[in-house]
Amino acid sequence: VQLQASGGGLVQAGGSLRLACAASGRTFTSYGMGWFRQAPGKEREFVAAFTWSGVRTFYADSVKGRFTISRGNAKNTVYLQMNSLKPEDTAVYYCAAAVRRPYSATIADDYGYWGQGTLVTVSS
Repeated sequence: VQLQASGGGLVQAGGSLRLACAASGRTFTSYGMGWFRQAPGKEREFVAAFTWSGVRTFYADSVKGRFTISRGNAKNTVYLQMNSLKPEDTAVYYCAAAVRRPYSATIADDYGYWGQGTLVTVSS
């Protein structure tokens, strides 16, 4: 199983980017997908997630109102629309799939599959 994240890049503060993540390889069952990020010298942190059942969404306080997570038409595909970007959003962004239940959508250790990461750099 591979999760391929894409869409990162360099953007000025106030700009927008859309990240995408798609799964490939053998078929698997996921119960939700999420985005996490890791800035240089910092711990990996939760950004946004949703559950397939009930389509509940979760956001870190730091991105509420600016980021939107959505699912693609294909199973195990997820997007992250990032608007009003700030320099503090600079990080490597990782997508992840939760493959066991129960799980906590905001806890990185509860996700079983991870993408390779895509770098987002926001200049001031």
